[in-house]
Amino acid sequence: MKKECERKKKPIETDAVRLLIVAIAAFVLALNLKSFVWAGSLVPGGLSGVTVLLQRIFKYFFNISIPYTPIYLVFNAGPIILSLRNLGKKFTLYSIFMIVLSSIFTDLLPDITITYQLPLISIFGGLINGAVISACLFANATSGGLDFVAVYLSEKKSVDAWNYILAFNAFAIGICGYLFGWDTALYSIIFQFTSTQVVRTLYRKYKKDTLLIITKKPQEVYESIREATNHDATLFKGEGCYRMEERTMVYSVVAGDEVRGVTDLVKQVDADAFINVIHTEQIGGRFYRRPNE
Repeated sequence: MKKECERKKKPIETDAVRLLIVAIAAFVLALNLKSFVWAGSLVPGGLSGVTVLLQRIFKYFFNISIPYTPIYLVFNAGPIILSLRNLGKKFTLYSIFMIVLSSIFTDLLPDITITYQLPLISIFGGLINGAVISACLFANATSGGLDFVAVYLSEKKSVDAWNYILAFNAFAIGICGYLFGWDTALYSIIFQFTSTQVVRTLYRKYKKDTLLIITKKPQEVYESIREATNHDATLFKGEGCYRMEERTMVYSVVAGDEVRGVTDLVKQVDADAFINVIHTEQIGGRFYRRPNE
């Protein structure tokens, strides 16, 4: 049985799809900035939010319009170096492509007003922003800025960092509230919270789930898990209380986005297997992580 959870495609096909996803995500991200974010005078969070805030400050206090691209690229220099050293060159290159393309689109697109209703702007703008970030992560890239830091903390430190990033954004929101009014700042929090929760819901690679599998074919089940995910397992011997027959439980921890594929494989091996999936908050020791490349 081959790795059905990770069917390999030709490199050219894979790269073409990733480039297409990143290009579409870059355009949608820029469109979201020039419509919902600008119409609501929101701070979108991360280094993008700091860039937008600087643009707004220069425009409001000095009547100077400064471009988005050079500022955002300078801010991303540090996170890009962090990614190159720790997260992989190919992953970083796709992320740079996303950063540059979304910045150019942001400067080229005109301001577009869909609605002036701040509750709608903050919720729907946040939904779109979270969906774009998730699409980039699915394509094995990031939208730049603090996303690099979040992936680094999740990948290397096993920390679910998205809510910490939300807390970090409070500084920019505080400046926004002080300079431009607290209504805008509070709606920016709704925007950022919505975006963060969308990412945490859609993208599960950095979450962990524990599988407890009662099966009559423990060795075959273990081998299917091992071959599909590179994760190991432990076998526990026990006795079923109903029929008082010997049973074996396969215990394994896998990434959140691998659960469905693994459970399907287990059912192929043993259609009568009993599978319990438990969300795992934290693990210690060695745990295989798929490389970002």
